[in-house]
Amino acid sequence: MKKLYGTVVPIVTPFTEEDTIDVESLKNLVDHVIDGGLQGVYPCGTTGEMMYLTVGERKQVTEVAVAQAAKRVPVFAQVGAWNLSDTIELAQHAEKTGADGIGVVTPVFYKLSDQGLIDFYTAVAKSVSKDFPVYLYAIPQNAGNDINATVCEVLVKQCPNIVGIKYSYPDFTRLQQLMMVNDQKFSVLVGPDHLFQPVCAAGGDGVVSGNAGVVREHYAAIWEAIQKKDFELAAKYQRRTNILNAVMCAVNNIAAYKVILKAEGVIRTSNMRRPMENLTPEQEWRLLDEMKRLDYKRVFV
Repeated sequence: MKKLYGTVVPIVTPFTEEDTIDVESLKNLVDHVIDGGLQGVYPCGTTGEMMYLTVGERKQVTEVAVAQAAKRVPVFAQVGAWNLSDTIELAQHAEKTGADGIGVVTPVFYKLSDQGLIDFYTAVAKSVSKDFPVYLYAIPQNAGNDINATVCEVLVKQCPNIVGIKYSYPDFTRLQQLMMVNDQKFSVLVGPDHLFQPVCAAGGDGVVSGNAGVVREHYAAIWEAIQKKDFELAAKYQRRTNILNAVMCAVNNIAAYKVILKAEGVIRTSNMRRPMENLTPEQEWRLLDEMKRLDYKRVFV
């Protein structure tokens, strides 16, 4: 089964001035990621404001992303939703649409036991074909539920199409425990960007990074160095991205991505889906000015 690797971009969701999905900007964004030499597209993730999209809008975004990627890179749609029924509906839609696989965030808001998580993921994984890849997605600081290695071991035995996890909390011990799942065949990608190079050096598979959708050249350079097993060079590139990412994440990272992508002409508006907030004009100016001062498009060590 297909697995994710390298830099996978959870793309933003572009909106029109009327607050509908901006299809043309979305197509441009998919091309922007692929043309930047990155390895995958991940629509409707946290960076895509997933929980504030309707089920219909999420289907539309997935359809456009899959069609525009046209098998140039894998597209894994994030389908975790507010309830199990919507999650299964989105999972089955992603498979029918031609996505290469899915990511599934833990249930949110209400606290679940380990068995509750196992039951949830088993239901989702068994709702799609046995050879359709499923990635778990843990972001406990947002969702309120976490996933441990024991839960993963149970799930891979019950559902062989659960092939990996996107782990979005900076716990390096937990990440290394996850790498041991399924006789070390469990795919592990990290969410916190500053752990991209360290996790790959320790045996992980890559990063799922919203920042990479903006500073794509830098992530391409990190991955190229990792592929050559030049982890010292990769670490130097990593430090450069850490500086740029700190600027983009200082106030409202998703809104910041949209402001920069609009300034570059990739998307047409920087609008967020309410109740998410746009940057103020002053915040936009300060962001663009600081990124320009840092010469953010230039890759160097």
